[in-house]
Amino acid sequence: MRKLSAILFIAVLVFAAWRIFIRDKSHNDEPKQQALKVAVHSGEFNKSIGAVVTQYLSLKEAFVNADTAKVKEEEKKLIAAIDNIKIDELKKDTTGIFQSAQLLIGDIRSNADAILKETDITEMRQDFRMVSENLFPLLKTIHYEGVKLYWQNCPMAFGEGKDASWISNTEEIFNPYLGKNHPEFKGTMLHCGEIKDTIQ
Repeated sequence: MRKLSAILFIAVLVFAAWRIFIRDKSHNDEPKQQALKVAVHSGEFNKSIGAVVTQYLSLKEAFVNADTAKVKEEEKKLIAAIDNIKIDELKKDTTGIFQSAQLLIGDIRSNADAILKETDITEMRQDFRMVSENLFPLLKTIHYEGVKLYWQNCPMAFGEGKDASWISNTEEIFNPYLGKNHPEFKGTMLHCGEIKDTIQ
């Protein structure tokens, strides 16, 4: 009788261990549920910011190609997009985001206007550098909710030791400061640069 009880006890232990192992294994094989991402801003606000990003990227592409006529054309569209940002939505925030965003948008607008007045592409690129330097922190400040963006930098954009940064929607480097038709480097420095940060 004692022997039968011991065998029964071992059988129960083995069965319990088997059940636990199978159950844990089946749970481990299930895909983990992702937390739902809650939007901070309205669809209208995000759309207005998305339009700015889209126009900025088109402007960057014009600089990559050293196409000054296209630069001016895309710059006008960027200014229109900037003027259409639904910034009033940020007034409900109590942490000072509205004021910070307002200052950055003002600086972006000012440097964007300067590009339209320039005729020399190097001077245009200097102003584009400042547009970039203000747009990136704006996107961080407002907690941008669009596509993943990359903050890229070239250490010699304006000569040795004179770096400049820009925003891209691809990891691959397409340098808007040295570009495809640079007077000195031609297209050899097109991919000069590295990723320094991201927004996602």
